[in-house]
Amino acid sequence: MTPNQLNVEKIDDKQFHLLGGQVLQSIELALEAADEELDLDLDIERQGGNVINIRFRDRSVIVVNTQPPLHEIWVAAKSGGYHYRWSGTLSKPLWLDTKTGRELMGDLSEFASTQAGIPVKITLQA
Repeated sequence: MTPNQLNVEKIDDKQFHLLGGQVLQSIELALEAADEELDLDLDIERQGGNVINIRFRDRSVIVVNTQPPLHEIWVAAKSGGYHYRWSGTLSKPLWLDTKTGRELMGDLSEFASTQAGIPVKITLQA
């Protein structure tokens, strides 16, 4: 997936903080629901407001954090480190990896599924 640069809405620092906070909250809510439904035995910990550590049963970790100066969301998983840049509109949020063009929530679902050993779906909450 690649963004259509004409449709990307520019965001300022205040909007980034709001959108980044919404993404982190969506991730937490989706993982808490998945943990309850699938008994994943996750430990989800928020640090400093802008970092989430997700510990899996096998002690592996995924870290998701916002990078305000760059307006990016960074993810560190077993498979590597990834940087997602705002590529959407306020009505249709979209964060795409700066190298692959892949979408944040799809990638995060894949990373969590790999580390949990079963399919896990993470989506943006409305």
